[in-house]
Amino acid sequence: MQKFSIVVHGGAGTILKEDMTPELEAAYIKGLQDAINAGYAVLEEGGTSVNAVKAACVTLEDNLLFNAGRGSVFTKKGVQEMDAAIMDGNGLAAGAVAGVRNVRNPIELATEVMINSNHVFLSGKGANDFAIKQGIKLEPDEFFFSQFRYDQWRALRDSDNYSLDHTHQGLEELMKDKKFGTIGAAACDIQGNIAASTSTGGMTNKKYGRIGDSPIIGAGTYANNKTCAISCTGHGEPFIRAVAAHDVSCLMEYKGMTLQQAMNQVVNVTLVAMEGEGGMIGVDAAGNTSLIFNSAGMYRAMKNSEGESFVGIYKD
Repeated sequence: MQKFSIVVHGGAGTILKEDMTPELEAAYIKGLQDAINAGYAVLEEGGTSVNAVKAACVTLEDNLLFNAGRGSVFTKKGVQEMDAAIMDGNGLAAGAVAGVRNVRNPIELATEVMINSNHVFLSGKGANDFAIKQGIKLEPDEFFFSQFRYDQWRALRDSDNYSLDHTHQGLEELMKDKKFGTIGAAACDIQGNIAASTSTGGMTNKKYGRIGDSPIIGAGTYANNKTCAISCTGHGEPFIRAVAAHDVSCLMEYKGMTLQQAMNQVVNVTLVAMEGEGGMIGVDAAGNTSLIFNSAGMYRAMKNSEGESFVGIYKD
């Protein structure tokens, strides 16, 4: 019988146990558990990998703790601009959005782009117009507000600094602590089809409409039934230059590497050489999973039909 499985991540970076209160740690673990359960429930009922990764991402987007959807960080202008992508390994269909505003669940909009737009990538106002046309749920600015994110932005807004995500309050501390706030999922369903999805609020205090790797097919998100489904989290610029997610697929297809070997090569060799900090999660069409990162921590979880499950935050 085909093994089915799902993996999720909630960001990577300088995530240290000494910086975490027991209450916050428990909240992050519950958030990851809720996401993995939401995705797994779809797979358990015979649902598709696409619907499973979407369900997992929606759960994380709705959680204020994670920098995506409702918990997205503030840009230089003091608003939220969100990016997301989803890809179906069965046929290589993909959908992505960048710089969208007021969309409650950007991953749902990316899915609509994949299925109903005849395009792959929409951005800005055009993406928002398409969201309205498709009946995607919008929310007012207040829905996306959190004091935690606002305080992060306020510490940076009068400077030219930006931050990938963080947990401390003083500016010096903010810049010292790095957490790459992205969420994502990858899954293999009972039919052996795989899919990946990624969603992010980007960088605190980002300027010029900056877009990272998350919505870029092949960089932060990729899925191909022949090889793997990958969702990345990290400092987006090196991941884009490395075409990180697709590189894992290439190593598997052309060099015969396993999922684990290929992900390890990209994360711990290729990206390290480019000073690219972060990690990725992945599945293959046999239901194997891998979660690899070169940073101090990565919010992550996995579950499969053989009874294996795991939730983690720090380097073990």
